[in-house]
Amino acid sequence: MQKYVIERDIPGIGSQPAEHYCSGVQRSNATLDALGTHIQWVESYVTADKLFCVYLADDEDLIRAHAQQSGFPATRIHPVKTILDPTSASV
Repeated sequence: MQKYVIERDIPGIGSQPAEHYCSGVQRSNATLDALGTHIQWVESYVTADKLFCVYLADDEDLIRAHAQQSGFPATRIHPVKTILDPTSASV
């Protein structure tokens, strides 16, 4: 599966209470279950007005299907080309 970073524009998302995130996660998980085993949510990062979500998926069409069915926008979908970390300095 390909790794993707999905940029989701959601104004004010960073100021929501914890229960708001819980219901969103439940909705996302239910949509993922319905889509099958070719898409997986890894993690998400919440900023003031955006979510940045890391997914594994067979293709971008599955990412778009998840966005449409779950109600979370997929403003931009970025296929990950390379992963860097501190150990990347010692090639």
